[in-house]
Amino acid sequence: MKRIYLVVLTALLAGGVLSHAQAADLKIGFIDADRINRESVPAERATKKLEKEFAPREQDLRKMENQIKTLQGQLEKDGLTMSETDRRTKETELGRQTREFQRLQREFREDLNLRRNEELASLFERANRVIKQVAESEKYDLIVQEAVYRSPRIDITDRVLKALSTEK
Repeated sequence: MKRIYLVVLTALLAGGVLSHAQAADLKIGFIDADRINRESVPAERATKKLEKEFAPREQDLRKMENQIKTLQGQLEKDGLTMSETDRRTKETELGRQTREFQRLQREFREDLNLRRNEELASLFERANRVIKQVAESEKYDLIVQEAVYRSPRIDITDRVLKALSTEK
């Protein structure tokens, strides 16, 4: 949708529909969405929140991984001296724990990605509100988020980051 507006504006400028005076009055800004995602205060808060939320599960996964490694080490070390039944029992247990670990690890990644996407959606909703406020207060006609080239002169990312840091 944003690209359509940019293409239409470019076509209008190229087609001469907008007069030179109108084009000179056109005020365009650029936002680096990746920087907002990395450097904004709300993004940092969201990252810390997710780390805190998922830390217990991550610790449980590490413990389980260490148990699997220990069991695997015992099998490698004592496998030849164990009875056939004990060896099979430990191999079965190792296989069961490995599958359980992989399942829990997959669920962890899926849940983390889901929560990260929720936090990103919230962040960009807030960022879009701030971008709109900056655009209206500074009388911008167009703000784009993606461009092949942009002049640093039109980059308003720092202003948006500053506004996001003061917003509650």
